Amino acid sequence: MSGQSVPADFSGNMLDLDEDDDLEVFSKNTSLADGSPMPNSPSSMVNQYRLEEDEEEQLDANTKDLFIDVDNPESHVTAIETFIMYRVLTKTTRSEFDSSEYEVRRRYQDFLWLRSRLEENHPTLIVHPLPEKFVMKGMVERFNDDFIETRRKALHRFLNKISAHPILSYSQHLKVFLTAQELSSHRKQGPGFLSRMGETVRAVANSVRGLRSRPEEFTQMQEYVEDFSNKICSVDKVTQRIIKEQREYVDELKQYSPTYTQWAGSEEELAESLNGVASCVERCSKETEEQIYHLSEVLVPTLHEYVLCAETLKAVMRRRDNIQAEFEAKSEALASRKADQDALQEEVDGLADRVELANNALKGDWARWQNIMRNDLKSAFISTAEKNMEYYEKCLAVWESFLLSQRVDPSEQRDVEDTS
Repeated sequence: MSGQSVPADFSGNMLDLDEDDDLEVFSKNTSLADGSPMPNSPSSMVNQYRLEEDEEEQLDANTKDLFIDVDNPESHVTAIETFIMYRVLTKTTRSEFDSSEYEVRRRYQDFLWLRSRLEENHPTLIVHPLPEKFVMKGMVERFNDDFIETRRKALHRFLNKISAHPILSYSQHLKVFLTAQELSSHRKQGPGFLSRMGETVRAVANSVRGLRSRPEEFTQMQEYVEDFSNKICSVDKVTQRIIKEQREYVDELKQYSPTYTQWAGSEEELAESLNGVASCVERCSKETEEQIYHLSEVLVPTLHEYVLCAETLKAVMRRRDNIQAEFEAKSEALASRKADQDALQEEVDGLADRVELANNALKGDWARWQNIMRNDLKSAFISTAEKNMEYYEKCLAVWESFLLSQRVDPSEQRDVEDTS
């Protein structure tokens, strides 16, 4: 989180609302501006969505056979670097594992190694992104508690996305990552520098050469990814700006409330009303702080995760295009050269198979990714809507209680008039 830190627990400062009071708040205006009816209790809609989500999660839990937790971060300091090690706990019922439980410790570089191996072996599958390597936006210190916890949650989510994937979860590299006490020997078994450099040069050459004709379905995917990237980045930026403005608003409220309290000390006749306003402002300030915390902990991480996902999708599309471009180049070479035709034909046939496999893998993973993306964003939006409703309900109830406290009893009013 950026800027002023917000405490995680405000439960002691919440306004206790009566159930009847809650219903009264929503029964005052039962229609929207356009005349259409409004539900008596918006929270009932949220509960409906929550019930559907719980049923889906229960179904997933019943079919899941690989459970992974990332927790217990520990700081390690050496002569040349400081880094965080995370505990990775795995429980599984899969027969290919020698045991049902594993506990290993991994640092961020190990997660990078795993993701790199998965992308190399499955270039057109959508491998969930990792959090950024360096300090995230708004973090002042690289290894402060907020940063470590934010990264831990992202790493936990990364491994659970991989473990839920129908292909990636059976990767030998994932198994090694989850079970091997030391990864150093396995990390050395990857492709060498010259091999990686050759792949990079071929990819650059293929991108420069371009495609003769990309299949229409992948052109549509490309357009969707660009549009999705623009929209999710825009929503992410606006949300960050809203949080920044709300923090400034809270700072103003914290200065606003004491002003009324001080004023009450010099205005005896208005003291009760002024103190009431001060109390309402203070309570609304605390509710706003909790809303900011919720946005920062629920909505922002999900939005930012899919900002990174958009970049992942662009990379997957580029790799698919590179495979097709290489196939087209070899096909052209085969057509123009008679000598060594058998060797070229074998290469072309292999590349044709690779293009077909790449296309099928991406098409299969595309629908799956879209479904997961929509569920994740829907859940974050519903949670935010729920928090917004709770926030406005409580602030409304606070100010209603103030208005009720300011009502003058008719008999008291007559007594005042008789006295005057």
